[in-house]
Amino acid sequence: MADTSLDGRRVLVLVTNYGVEQDELLVPLKKLKDQGAAVTVAAQKAESVQTLVGDKDPGETVEPTTTFGAVDTDDYELLLIPGGTLNVDTLRLDEKAVETARAFATSGRPIAAICHGPWALVEAGVLQDKTLTSYPSLKTDIRNAGAKAWVDESVVSDAAGGYTLVTSRTPKDLDDFVGAINEALTAS
Repeated sequence: MADTSLDGRRVLVLVTNYGVEQDELLVPLKKLKDQGAAVTVAAQKAESVQTLVGDKDPGETVEPTTTFGAVDTDDYELLLIPGGTLNVDTLRLDEKAVETARAFATSGRPIAAICHGPWALVEAGVLQDKTLTSYPSLKTDIRNAGAKAWVDESVVSDAAGGYTLVTSRTPKDLDDFVGAINEALTAS
């Protein structure tokens, strides 16, 4: 069996304080930490993050590690953008969050985004020539942002354009998504 240890790997997670899809935050957070990764959750404000289940029902609350404004993106190897319609719709309007996504892409570091997460990447202008997946309602936005293709698959990893982008559709794809994140981290 291949070594799946992520000891010493540093992951930055971007979320807003309200609306992130519970499992799209908590499942990767737990699995990455269990494998030894150091995971930092950066929120807009230094207040509790209220997750949602299915974009409507209150889920667990999570205490962020830091805020967008206080984080040094150079300290991290991979950017993770969980979904949740409200979460990412707010993220893509936050210039610091958009700048963070752009910084990872332009520096060649991997980005992982699930469900509505790619919306932030549309805003950052970093999807040119990429093949990716997402929640189906984003496919037109993704194509209009210059992506090569939108596909209906559980996970897609694309290294075109100088950085690896890992994307998935919904919480049902989390096992495949986290597996592809692990591959992207160990390859970087």
